[in-house]
Amino acid sequence: MSAHLIMTLIKKDLKLFTRNQFYFIMTIVGLVLYIGMYFVMPKTMDETMKLGIYAPGMPLIENSLVNDEGIEAKSFSTLEELREAVLKNEYPVAIALPEDLLTRLAEGEKPIVTVYLSSSTTEEMKGAITALVKQLAFLATGQDMPLEMRSEVLGPDLLGAQIPWRDRLIPMMAIMILGTEILSLAALISTEVEQNTVSALLVTPLKLHHLFTAKAILGIGLAFIQVLLFMVVVGGLSHEILTMTLVLFIGSILVTGSGFLVASLARDMMGVTSWGMLLMIIFFIPALGGMMPGILSGWAKVLPSYHLVDAISRLSNYGASFNDISGHVLIMLGWSALFTISGVLTLRRRYR
Repeated sequence: MSAHLIMTLIKKDLKLFTRNQFYFIMTIVGLVLYIGMYFVMPKTMDETMKLGIYAPGMPLIENSLVNDEGIEAKSFSTLEELREAVLKNEYPVAIALPEDLLTRLAEGEKPIVTVYLSSSTTEEMKGAITALVKQLAFLATGQDMPLEMRSEVLGPDLLGAQIPWRDRLIPMMAIMILGTEILSLAALISTEVEQNTVSALLVTPLKLHHLFTAKAILGIGLAFIQVLLFMVVVGGLSHEILTMTLVLFIGSILVTGSGFLVASLARDMMGVTSWGMLLMIIFFIPALGGMMPGILSGWAKVLPSYHLVDAISRLSNYGASFNDISGHVLIMLGWSALFTISGVLTLRRRYR
């Protein structure tokens, strides 16, 4: 009996969803738009090397790099400025030469050259920089000289294959697709409250838990089908299919719980839009870190969507396994439970 009632409610809610032209059209157009954006963006990377350099008292080396074809180099006056530029990913790689480089080379010593790397720097780039430093030493002395290379990664260490921008955008687009369902579900619930549909339904054998279960199934289903379709089309399921599917499903639960929370906070459709957009912006912030690793501070890790974004990014772009993102899965489940329980308890008081 309960299953039949729930299915009837799901069909009713699905009809209401399709009748709401704004959210229905936004859902369809948004999905098509994100897929189109992915294929329009270039699938190759610009091979020009952006390089920061700190070489105090060595203008010959600085001028040589700045004028070198294939290298976009900038000289920094202080080591602090150089490190900050790498940390912000303005220059993914930088070289810091010691002030007494020439003196040590002349005395036959082995000076230490520090190479600063951002999280997006590849292993191939690291090898190219090593060769470049040796070339600089030859330029300064006229002969091959021994050097000790030391590398330091600024930000999270995610050295790996060169990743095209369109693939870095996959987590952000997935978040935007899922975020749309926060507004859709909240709008559906708010409409029923405003039109007092719930009171009419509750005079039938239906109970509140039937209503909430039906809306939860509808919200999770719509969100999961859309984001899964997107990932299939853009190739996001090419690695760890089951793990990625699990992450997307839990992400769908997370946004459904968020939809309940927004509906409980809003008093009308204007409130749904206001609270929903605020939550979507908060969800979107960690997606910037998926595009440019290392630009976010540690505080972003407290946001619920950080764990979803990082899990999708690691699985689709860095070849991670379930063990690597299992912690994210547990935290997302915790946030989902918190949002859903908070929203449902508030809505129960409102429906009575």
